[in-house]
Amino acid sequence: MSVLMEFAMFPTDKGESVSPYVSRIIKMIDESGFEYRLTPMGTVVEAGSLQEIMGIVEKAHEVLEPDCNRIYSTIKLDIRKGAENRLEGKVKSVEEKIGKVKK
Repeated sequence: MSVLMEFAMFPTDKGESVSPYVSRIIKMIDESGFEYRLTPMGTVVEAGSLQEIMGIVEKAHEVLEPDCNRIYSTIKLDIRKGAENRLEGKVKSVEEKIGKVKK
C-alpha cells in the first residue's frame, strides 16, 4: 500500500514569515526516514499506511504546539493498494507522456 499525503501546517500567530516554524516540521519529517518532497506550497510525504501518515501529522503538530497558539493545516490523501514509490512514479508517468523523460 502507498499513502501519499500533501499537507501544509504553519502557525497563524507568528507574523508574515513562518519558514522558521515550517523548517522545524521538515526537519522532523527528514529525520523520520519517510520519503518527502518540499514544495513552495506544502510538502508531499509517502508512507506505507494511513497510520504512519497520520503519525506524521500528529508529530508535526507536536513540533509547533509548545509555542504556537493557532495552527493552520490542510491535508490531502491518495491511498492506493498494491503500489509503492509513487512519489516519483506519478511524476515520471506524466513526464513520459509529454516527452520530457525517455521510457
